[in-house]
Amino acid sequence: MRITVNGKERDFDEGITILDLLSQMRLDSRKIAVELNLEIVPRSAYHRTALEYGDQIEIVHFIGGGADTASRRDEDSFTVAGRTFTSRLLVGTGKYKDYEQNARALEASGAEIITVAVRRVNLTDPDKPMLVDFIDPKKYTFLPNTAGCFTAEDAVRTLRLAREAGGWDLVKLEVLGDQKTLYPDMPETVRAAEMLLKEGFQVMVYCSDDPIQAKRLEEMGCCAIMPLGAPIGSGLGIQNPVNIRLIIEQANVPVLVDAGVGTASDAAIAMELGCDGVLMNTAIAEARDPILMARAMKAAVEAGRMAYLAGRMPKKKYADPSSPLGGLI
Repeated sequence: MRITVNGKERDFDEGITILDLLSQMRLDSRKIAVELNLEIVPRSAYHRTALEYGDQIEIVHFIGGGADTASRRDEDSFTVAGRTFTSRLLVGTGKYKDYEQNARALEASGAEIITVAVRRVNLTDPDKPMLVDFIDPKKYTFLPNTAGCFTAEDAVRTLRLAREAGGWDLVKLEVLGDQKTLYPDMPETVRAAEMLLKEGFQVMVYCSDDPIQAKRLEEMGCCAIMPLGAPIGSGLGIQNPVNIRLIIEQANVPVLVDAGVGTASDAAIAMELGCDGVLMNTAIAEARDPILMARAMKAAVEAGRMAYLAGRMPKKKYADPSSPLGGLI
């Protein structure tokens, strides 16, 4: 019997179940999600779901976060979708040389939320390490994202698989417009958000730095707004602080700068504007020393937040001496 698994035709015995297939491929059913003919198969049904000639199977896993909120003591924590976090730095899982380096950088950053992409399982090497072998989803909050999706349908399909694989309903939505800029396609983003919200997902949404679009997404029910600082992976820093500030001023949900951060000062600037957090990947992963940069980003986010809470001095047109002039010799 011939069926297609992750895009390649394979031959199996008649009457094989999904559980049998996974066993033959030496795949751990606890670490993956299965889609049969575009319909997600619950893990509890693997043993009784028989496959037929011509079936299309997709087997995916997370590549490169749950956190106990009962013991939170930091008064400056922030809450998204009813979950409280003390770290305002969120990090990604791409571009590291390996999962071990990724895990070390994550620990150094102090982040509690980590974004993860959903990709096909490597069926030619089922023993190849997976992200969850190095980063414990019980210690960190995995935030499945839709990186690489260019249509609402692809984004929704990806997150349905993510929910099946890990059981998480808190997700990061991004629907891209083109390969060159990776700017969000806002009409498709809105359409995808509508679909996901109807299915009970808690949607943190990557969007343009347009205050009108940001407000619309919030009013739809998105639990966090994530305007770009600059194009993904560009390292250009915050290009439009005025719009970011406007989005923050009108928002009743967390606002996190997503994309464009290149170094620690960029992260500090985002926090000084009043953002609730910053999400980054390339700035850490492609640094000469990712572990040291992760520590720098942690410090920058904390410093920027403290500066925002402290309130900066007003800017003045002329000099104003620090030392009093009275009693001058």
